[in-house]
Amino acid sequence: MPQPMKIDFVSDVSCPWCVVGLGGLEEALARVGDLVQADIRFQPFELNPDMPPEGQNIVEHVAQKYGATPQQSAANRAAIRARAAEVGFTMAMTDDSRIYNTFDAHRLLHWAGVVGGQAALKKALFDAYFTQGRNPSDHDDLVAAAEAAGLDGAAAREVLATGRYADEVRAEAWKWRSEGISAVPAVVINERYLISGGQPAEAFEKAIRHIAAEMAQA
Repeated sequence: MPQPMKIDFVSDVSCPWCVVGLGGLEEALARVGDLVQADIRFQPFELNPDMPPEGQNIVEHVAQKYGATPQQSAANRAAIRARAAEVGFTMAMTDDSRIYNTFDAHRLLHWAGVVGGQAALKKALFDAYFTQGRNPSDHDDLVAAAEAAGLDGAAAREVLATGRYADEVRAEAWKWRSEGISAVPAVVINERYLISGGQPAEAFEKAIRHIAAEMAQA
């Protein structure tokens, strides 16, 4: 029988390595087939909680936050672009791209977790930001992503306009940080095993098979 496996995918919609990690995780789950029955839940993590609504140029931001030169920033984006392509995702970030606040995107993801369609919305938000260059703090862009994911646009707009799920998102984000998560993606399996970073499918597959074997023996 398949082993039930709860997978908390802690991430931000503006985290490029989270795109890579999700692609690797999904490929690994496809490889293991019916060995496990995975329940993936997307959990909030804000890389830039103090970012103002207008955002910040990506090159300027990376220089301030990490001390990277424009050349290093471009090289890092090229490396991420190549890794993303390996999982079938198109990264279209340039020197003119911007970093934005993602709190409202996390509120919308929480809502999708309640009504269904969270995974589809997560992917639509990744596509909107990294491929289309949309603003994940803009309500029109967020509603468009919700509709692209097959969700009710009017309901999504109502969630965004009313500030619903703000307390829940803050509490969840604090919970993961309080448990030691300081970088994303962080993949937590059965609330016990942690896999960090944008790992390739092989790494996720090895871990999933090992955990499933332990579960079968327990």
